[in-house]
Amino acid sequence: MFKTNEYFDGRVKSIAFQTADGPATMGVMAPGDYEFGTTTIENMTVVSGIMEVLLPNETSWKEYKPFQTFVVAKNEKFKLRISIDSAYVCLYH
Repeated sequence: MFKTNEYFDGRVKSIAFQTADGPATMGVMAPGDYEFGTTTIENMTVVSGIMEVLLPNETSWKEYKPFQTFVVAKNEKFKLRISIDSAYVCLYH
């Protein structure tokens, strides 16, 4: 069954679901600056829009566009800067 999630006063929303390869979420983010923490390895793919990402132990932000993926290790924090409405899919391992 689907589970909906809402963060940052409704500026980030996602729907969690199960895939053949494990849990996943699909979501949208309004413009803003966000910080997330992980409990598993996360593979996040941009579906639309642009995400600027600051990964753990990095000092430079990197821009990700549709169909590009970044990976965050478990038990880490990462930051996102969103300048336009953006969508993503995230697979958890």
